[in-house]
Amino acid sequence: MRLIIVSGRSGSGKSTALDVLEDNDFYCIDNLPAMLLPELAERTLLAAELVYPQIAVSIDARNAPNQLERFPELLAGLRERHIVCDVLYLDADDETLLKRFSETRRRHPLTNDSRSLAEAIRDEKILLSPITDLADLTIDTSHLNLYQLRDSIKLRLLDKPEPGTAFLIESFGFKRGVPVDADVVFDIRCLPNPYWKPDLRTYCGLDQPIIEYLSEQTDVEEMYADTYAYLAKWLPRFAASNRAYVTVAIGCTGGQHRSVYMAQRLGEALRQELSNVQIRHRDVVRIDEKPHA
Repeated sequence: MRLIIVSGRSGSGKSTALDVLEDNDFYCIDNLPAMLLPELAERTLLAAELVYPQIAVSIDARNAPNQLERFPELLAGLRERHIVCDVLYLDADDETLLKRFSETRRRHPLTNDSRSLAEAIRDEKILLSPITDLADLTIDTSHLNLYQLRDSIKLRLLDKPEPGTAFLIESFGFKRGVPVDADVVFDIRCLPNPYWKPDLRTYCGLDQPIIEYLSEQTDVEEMYADTYAYLAKWLPRFAASNRAYVTVAIGCTGGQHRSVYMAQRLGEALRQELSNVQIRHRDVVRIDEKPHA
């Protein structure tokens, strides 16, 4: 049996996550009372017609606070029964959540006559902390549209080719913030920047002109060698500690040139040493947008 528990603050994308999982043959239940998790698992395991049942449930702040407080105990009980269980936590920054609620005119489940929307968003984070602390995978949806979120969920949760730790090597731009799910962050803004070469500005780090330019830079080669040596040594230690997901974030200014080149190169090299290595470029955009990388 595989169970995915989806949680997160209201407006972060939980419904989209359940839609993706349902499209991939999971039986999905929204707003499950946390106390029913053990009974759900028991009944599912006894269902002889389900050879390998896949269940996804959403547990959020609509639960009673005392049920959320017991989440660590309930999760431990499931894992003691050798149920493959992933906890996915979705979140976004407060400003983004405020904007989403304002645009959709939805009512936040925690708002009332004495609690404003901003206060509800803040309080919800506190209520969900027992789940946040145990999340196997956290996805920041602040800068993701619907299609990017769907792709991210499929990449991280559904495209693991074999059991074990899933490693994500992700490029990003500091001007859009550090990925909240990053376990290790490398800042490579000190490297030569192709943005300042007019003939290279419109390319990204996956394009051959950028690859040729950066591979000729001594500092870039030294950064690559040192970073690869660190990751090749320490990522297996993460795996040995039974981590389900590890995200390595490589950042430059805009996430278009240097970080893309470095993340792609590191990811491809690490695939020769580790299983389940995925590569993602968070901030790569169309050429005509000409970002500052």
